[in-house]
Amino acid sequence: MEINLVSDTVTKPTHEMLQHMFRAKVGDDVYKQDPTVNELEDTVANLFGMEAALFFPSGTMANQAAIKLHTNPGDELICDKWAHVFNYEGGGAAFNSGVSCRLIDGNRGMMDAAQVKEAVNPPDFYHSPLTTLVCIENTTNKGGGACYEMETLTAIGQVCREHNLKYHLDGARLWNALVAKRQHPKQFGDLFDTISVCLSKGLGAPVGSLLLGSSQHINKALRIRKVLGGGMRQAGYLAAAGLYALQNNVGRLENDHKRAKQLAELLQQLPWVERVEPVETNILIFAVKPQYSEASVIEKLKQKNIFISSLGKGKLRIVTHLDYKEVMHQYVLETFSKLSF
Repeated sequence: MEINLVSDTVTKPTHEMLQHMFRAKVGDDVYKQDPTVNELEDTVANLFGMEAALFFPSGTMANQAAIKLHTNPGDELICDKWAHVFNYEGGGAAFNSGVSCRLIDGNRGMMDAAQVKEAVNPPDFYHSPLTTLVCIENTTNKGGGACYEMETLTAIGQVCREHNLKYHLDGARLWNALVAKRQHPKQFGDLFDTISVCLSKGLGAPVGSLLLGSSQHINKALRIRKVLGGGMRQAGYLAAAGLYALQNNVGRLENDHKRAKQLAELLQQLPWVERVEPVETNILIFAVKPQYSEASVIEKLKQKNIFISSLGKGKLRIVTHLDYKEVMHQYVLETFSKLSF
């Protein structure tokens, strides 16, 4: 039995999801003639109370399209130093849009309104880049699945309005935040200009993200998606997986959060663990004591068919997900409790 806790992207479609995919009605989505894709886009847009949505093959492409939508070459966006759009999208902001990133030293990947306000360049000072966009990531990946408080997001939104900035949410794991904080999607739809949401992480679909926004923004995003090579043909088979996931796999995210917290409670008691970062959702980050290496921990777990990832500098990451069953969880708890060096 192999237990892969490297990421929640490792999930595979269940039998039920596959059956739903097999039954999908499809067409050519490049011509907007795929009924299942259209249904998915309408469903998610309505869920967030936004005018329109567009299906993308990846969250990175959806984020990059949003950055392109809201900026011109030479502009600057504001994001946390740990943000996915800066760290894990291959320099796409510079490559695709010709923009630079003003990095904020936030708390576990989260910025506050005062930090954002301070980072805005004076619009009439032409020696510095023109600030045009603020990008938020919720939950934060490198921040260990941390969730923004709605009050903080609202305050940052107010700064954006005061300074005529666009406001984008990288909501790759927003579903986890919605469940953990008991929030409603329309709270986010009311606040942001654009939102990206992913179907292939906690929700267990094999592929796909959506970009949400106004009809004007999404019409423009359609052209950007084409330029980026994101047009797909009979994509309804993938969209069907997303629809199934939305109907069946959102509420069960609580199980992932519960198991991550149980793992954190155990790790805090182990003598070779230096610290465990707070756990709100399905990502657990912990550090080993200086005399141990993350590589040795990974190797010992690998020998037990448990796979986790290293973040470097003594930090390790565990991500719980749909395919991590209770029997696996009990085995992992037992293995960790007996692990010695």
